[in-house]
Amino acid sequence: MWDLRRDGTPVPGNLPLEPDAFVGRAAERAELRRALDGSRLVTVTGVGGVGKSRLAARVAADCAPPDGVWRVELAPLTDPEFLDYAVMEALGLTDHTTRSPRESLLGHVAERQLLLVLDGCEHLVEACAELVAELLRRAPGLRVLAVGRRALSVAGERLVALAPLGEEEAVRLLEVRAGQRAVACGDEGELRELCRRLDGLPLAIELAAGRLGALSPGQILERLDDRFRLLTGGCRDALPRHRALRTAIGWSHELCTPEERLLWARLSVFAGRFDLEAAEYVCGGDGLPAEDVLDVLSALLAQSVVTREDTAAGVRYRMLDTLRAYGAEWLEATGEAERLRRRHRDWYLGFATWCELDWFSPRQGEIAERVEAELPNLRCALEYGLAEPDEAHLGQHLAGSLWFYWVGCGRLSEGRRWLEQAVRLDSGHDQSRLKALWVLGYVAILQGDTVPALAALQECRREAERAACPTALAYAEHRTGCLALVSDDMPRAETLLRSALERYAEIGELNSNVLMGQVELAMTRAFQGDLPEAVRLCEDVRRVCDDHGERWARTYALYVLAYAAWSEGDPGTARELLGDCLGAAHGFSDLLGSVLSLELLALVTAAEGDAAEAAVLQGAARRMWPSVGLPLFGSAYYNGPHELCERIARAGLGDERYEECVRRGEALGRDEAVRRALRRPVGPARTPAAHGPLPQPPPASGTQEPAASPTRKGGEAAG
Repeated sequence: MWDLRRDGTPVPGNLPLEPDAFVGRAAERAELRRALDGSRLVTVTGVGGVGKSRLAARVAADCAPPDGVWRVELAPLTDPEFLDYAVMEALGLTDHTTRSPRESLLGHVAERQLLLVLDGCEHLVEACAELVAELLRRAPGLRVLAVGRRALSVAGERLVALAPLGEEEAVRLLEVRAGQRAVACGDEGELRELCRRLDGLPLAIELAAGRLGALSPGQILERLDDRFRLLTGGCRDALPRHRALRTAIGWSHELCTPEERLLWARLSVFAGRFDLEAAEYVCGGDGLPAEDVLDVLSALLAQSVVTREDTAAGVRYRMLDTLRAYGAEWLEATGEAERLRRRHRDWYLGFATWCELDWFSPRQGEIAERVEAELPNLRCALEYGLAEPDEAHLGQHLAGSLWFYWVGCGRLSEGRRWLEQAVRLDSGHDQSRLKALWVLGYVAILQGDTVPALAALQECRREAERAACPTALAYAEHRTGCLALVSDDMPRAETLLRSALERYAEIGELNSNVLMGQVELAMTRAFQGDLPEAVRLCEDVRRVCDDHGERWARTYALYVLAYAAWSEGDPGTARELLGDCLGAAHGFSDLLGSVLSLELLALVTAAEGDAAEAAVLQGAARRMWPSVGLPLFGSAYYNGPHELCERIARAGLGDERYEECVRRGEALGRDEAVRRALRRPVGPARTPAAHGPLPQPPPASGTQEPAASPTRKGGEAAG
């Protein structure tokens, strides 16, 4: 996402700003800018509702360093173990390896100049402090702006304590918000008194502004006066500012209708943002019909209890964390909290199941965006599902159903964490655990972690045979064939993949996974020199994908077709196919598909006579590989295009110039590298045979496994 600084220039990063959201605070903005100029860690502290997040966002945009401003929203996060994942998500990082998220973060920020905004640290202070200390120690160009009610207490930290608004600025904010609602403010004296009674807290003023359409400032004051002692009576030990905020929230809550108060409480089960359909299902019923949720939600929007956001995933809603916490207290008091959490889990289980089915459709891009937007809620649903012993199978099913997201959208590390937690549980439901097992094996293969992958797939096969589950057996055999493929055991990979495809046909299974199995089979044939069969298999996959609107598996079919075109002396066709492949893979954040395409594009570029550009693309690929795993899995077959390209480029440039060009490529970010690779037009066809055939590896010894009972057709041991 790109936003604008005050001077209109773009801010690289993910910082969300509302153009008209900020009012006043000139002195505080100047103080915070000075603090950021003089310290690598600045923490903005203050009571809830004082405007810390808005001030931090505004000043961060003003002070954006070359590599941008990246905001991490921590309020929806409950488990400190997922802090690193949340920061990776905010930075747009994907890592397919077995490296810890911390290692990935350190590698990314080490040589960059960026500003990291950690918004809402107070409930994760210890975890945030430990992470920040290590990041600052290892990344000299990093600055951190923390936002919370408590200091991190890290060496070198500079605190900026944010006080409530002064009278003039408080009145100005109230007038601006009223003007945005086309409401007249009325008597200025009453406005000043209202702002004084609200202690100049921006959140309290926002809530009051939400009532100005129905009440005058004087009427609001009367109601506030009547309720002050009642609403603060239980908080004698709280700070005055906290009491004033709770007064304002409680006053706003009491002015709500019973239906509005009920929805406010029930909406607190959502982590971060939610959409209307989710709110209707989770919060509807028992005193609030689902068909009435929209009207009640609209009333909460008008009162600034809920805010609306237009996102890539559609219209979304959210509550500020302070208001959400207040609603959660009321939800507990009603005795509905457990029921609502269960409904929340059920909705997101259904959501994930629907997305898995719809992944095999023209809506793959939309599905990827929707799951990304719902990740905080999916995490909550996974936590709840895997913590309930009697219903652990639902958590297992949810973790397995998200395979397409873990694998296809660059979330291998987090997916593996959930899957490992899921398969440790004995839920008593074979199918849900078997699904989590084969998905775990798949994820571990793509991370290059073959031993755990093999263990998970062997267990899945044994248990599937015991439970007579043909679907899980097919997937276990398929993924064991995939493991043999990346281990360079082509004969074994071919046998297992053919057997798995036959199993899929017998049970009527057709989806992106099945098509990937056919692509992997085609690759075994291409690596063994049977290009016509590889092309036939992938043309069939492309036809099925085009019929169903499937794009993810199609990218890998295009890669094999490009590999075959290159091998047959047609680099022009190879480039055209690889352009489509790279663009789609990058759009899904699929690092493996992206880097394979980039490596082969480098070879095509070398054949077209531009050795320098080929070396630059190899450098860009080299930067990506550490996030994918061992370069090309350590596979001599997959590494063939890289070796040939390097040989051609070094011969044309000399070692010194080649290394210089590679370093230029390594300096490119992923987006920039992809744009550069796709800008090059299709060149004239040249014959790669002039540079020699692709290097072929010696026969592999194969993937070693314990002996197993023979399977059907062909008698090959299924893994």
